[in-house]
Amino acid sequence: MGFKCGIVGLPNVGKSTLFNALTSTMMAEAANYPFCTIEPNIGRVSVPDERLDKLAKIASSAKIIPTQLEFVDIAGLVRGASKGEGLGNQFLSHIREVDAILHLLRCFEDKDITHVENSIDPLRDDEIITTELILADLESLEKRLPALEKKSKSDPEAKAQIAAMKDVFAILAAGKPAREYPNKAALKDLQLITAKPVLHICNVEESTAANGNTLSEKVKATYSESVIISAAIEAEVASLGNDEEKKEFLESLGLSETGLNRVIRAGYKLLGLITFFTIGPKEAHAWTLRSGATAPEAAGVIHTDFQKGFIRAETISCDDYIKFNGEQGAKEAGKLRLEGKDYIVKDGDIFHFRFNV
Repeated sequence: MGFKCGIVGLPNVGKSTLFNALTSTMMAEAANYPFCTIEPNIGRVSVPDERLDKLAKIASSAKIIPTQLEFVDIAGLVRGASKGEGLGNQFLSHIREVDAILHLLRCFEDKDITHVENSIDPLRDDEIITTELILADLESLEKRLPALEKKSKSDPEAKAQIAAMKDVFAILAAGKPAREYPNKAALKDLQLITAKPVLHICNVEESTAANGNTLSEKVKATYSESVIISAAIEAEVASLGNDEEKKEFLESLGLSETGLNRVIRAGYKLLGLITFFTIGPKEAHAWTLRSGATAPEAAGVIHTDFQKGFIRAETISCDDYIKFNGEQGAKEAGKLRLEGKDYIVKDGDIFHFRFNV
């Protein structure tokens, strides 16, 4: 199980440049004019995890399979997008399909790259996008409410949903996103754009990529969930031939890792995701799971039959597997555990599932 992140923002903030760099492709045309992205480009990238390489080396795994992250490059939104401005309606529908929104904000000055608002102000830009998404959600509720009210005459569940709708509508009408509604279960059923978690990404110039600048500081002061990245640096890193060259280039800029790594970590935290592993001579495989899931649910990520016929999970922590040099060493050290159906998976667990269908 991976997760899908939609990259949104105003035109010319660096979305397509970032997308190209993150996916190491030129699928999206990066051009200095609005709406150069007409269809949402989708790219899958491997999630880097140093633990997986260590585990594979210990097990002499023939194949390494990292978990995947999907990026969707959605064309630039503008004022009036909720009313169809700038092909807005088409792209708002694409945002509804993602798990999380990565809002890329322009935090750099460049006279050669135009800005649709004619000045650089990331917080204003964020307000424009948020307002358009709120307006789109208000319109969605307005369209759905009459039909639901008719249904509620014979359906008690519809009555409860109407109550939730009206509460969320009031929040949206006050200019706030739907995710501020406390009843998350009811909110999930409404499938609103502003209910999705948001990660703010500050696109800065190369010289301030390590520590940010005054513009990114404004974003950080407003939103705790924010990441500093330089799309230009990511594009340069993606063009380099090997890991050693990439490492040297990043170190020359005072960076210890790529922006992709920071985005992934922040995205995992935002969505409450963890990683578990299955390790053997054939392959070392990383899998993504939501935090709080049980061992049978983890088994189901691999195959539904594993979950249906779950008996138990032979479990070793990643740290113990590495410390004791593999499964046999961990067994001899008493670090292999048999976990049942109620076991809550921990990040880094290595499983061998026993099942019977």
